[in-house]
Amino acid sequence: MKRLVSTLNLSHGDWLRYRKLGIGGSDAGAICGLNPYVTAMQVYHDKTSDAINATDNEAMRQGRDLEEYVAQRFMGATGKKVRKANAIFYNEENPFMLANVDRLVVGEDAGLECKTASPYMADKWKDGDIPMHYQIQCHHYMAVCDTSAWYIAVLIYGKEFKFHKIERDEDIIADLVQIEKTFWEENVLGHVLPDPDGSKTADAVIASYFKDTSPTPILLPSSFDGRLERRQDLISAIDEMEKEKKQIEQELKLYMGGAETAENEQFRVSWKPVDSRRVDGNKLKEEQPEIYAKYQKTIHSRRFTINAA
Repeated sequence: MKRLVSTLNLSHGDWLRYRKLGIGGSDAGAICGLNPYVTAMQVYHDKTSDAINATDNEAMRQGRDLEEYVAQRFMGATGKKVRKANAIFYNEENPFMLANVDRLVVGEDAGLECKTASPYMADKWKDGDIPMHYQIQCHHYMAVCDTSAWYIAVLIYGKEFKFHKIERDEDIIADLVQIEKTFWEENVLGHVLPDPDGSKTADAVIASYFKDTSPTPILLPSSFDGRLERRQDLISAIDEMEKEKKQIEQELKLYMGGAETAENEQFRVSWKPVDSRRVDGNKLKEEQPEIYAKYQKTIHSRRFTINAA
């Protein structure tokens, strides 16, 4: 293991800056297209922008606070000892591969990844299953730290604690290293956006990179014709599915009548009254035009439309 920097007394902002220097374990699953919450395009934007994204939420805070508890539970369940690494490591052969590991297992060629999960996600961990992006994260750490195994322990709030040992798989690691190497060299260093994936994040990233426009039209290659026809087919299918969805909802509303909830062993349906307050923009503009003008703001965006020729 090669130490990039000690994390003792390292500020959160500096830690985020060091993360921009390469691909970390939590990035690996996204780059492989296996993370349901983060996309490759989002990772690309993070690595290539100067902005330091210090976004935090309650789930992230609880995950950090409970990391030590999960590590203690792991030691109690296994009899093994673990220690903090207090460093960001890098792979000597591929220095863009970074690892900020939760724990290293004392006296064993292995590490430990500590996770917490909502009870609603318990099915992702049943029967020995491990979410795929977490498996990739552990193999990334094995590649960086050159270990033969990695443990992953999870606390499912209010339900159970469990752990698994993931053995090193050279084929997975070889494929992972190649995917990360291609992404880092061709996309990040080459400043080439990854292929889009249909996510809202991809929309936001693409919009941020192409704000400047030119009114001069360009030729649309015929190679897009098939994709555009497919788009039209999807619009028709979505309209039909949306209509069917609404019909099911309407049938439920007719059945419920004045009841606010209906439930059985599989579903719970809620149809409760909700009061909301909204500003009447038209009335405000008519009666208080100066106030209306004062609180207006201009939002710059690009409107995307497709029409048949």
